Amino acid sequence: MARNKRGNPEINSSSMADIAFLLLIFFLVTTTIANDKGLMIQLPPKPDDIENIDVKLKEKNLFKVYVNSFDKLLVEGEPMQDISQLREKVKEHVTNNGRNPEMSDSPKKAVVSFKTDRGTSYELYISVLNELQGAYYEMYAERVGVSVGAWRDLSTKLDDPENRRLYDKGRDVNANGDVMFPMNISIAEPSKIGGN
Repeated sequence: MARNKRGNPEINSSSMADIAFLLLIFFLVTTTIANDKGLMIQLPPKPDDIENIDVKLKEKNLFKVYVNSFDKLLVEGEPMQDISQLREKVKEHVTNNGRNPEMSDSPKKAVVSFKTDRGTSYELYISVLNELQGAYYEMYAERVGVSVGAWRDLSTKLDDPENRRLYDKGRDVNANGDVMFPMNISIAEPSKIGGN
């Protein structure tokens, strides 16, 4: 009886590494990576670089927004259930120009103060900050007669002279370069209540 001298069939694996490498390169080349810009916030200077300057601010020029550790929103000391109302309240306060003696004297002097607790959720923090910045973007856009989306587009392309002109007009930049309608949002350090 003759035995079959054939060996066990094997798969040639010498080109497997080449195939895996080509697949890796294919996915690296064809995959797009989301480029999130994050929050457009100017961070405060390091504590070592801060001068101890005592800023005098009239109470009526300060618009207070507070979110506690239970995600309850207080605006000017009053509870607010619907966060979408916040934008109009900010606009009313900032553009008061001294008409109502309880509100700001002018947009330049108006300051929106935003304070949270350590236990405040990130979702609500971002939502409130979005409403505060959105109020300013709406005011700027209304001043130059464009939509909010158009305002945000032109604010990212300031090398174009027409965009710079509209941007400066919206923020009321005078001949000396002083901004008469700045986005004065003060983000206070969170309280330690309700978190670590």
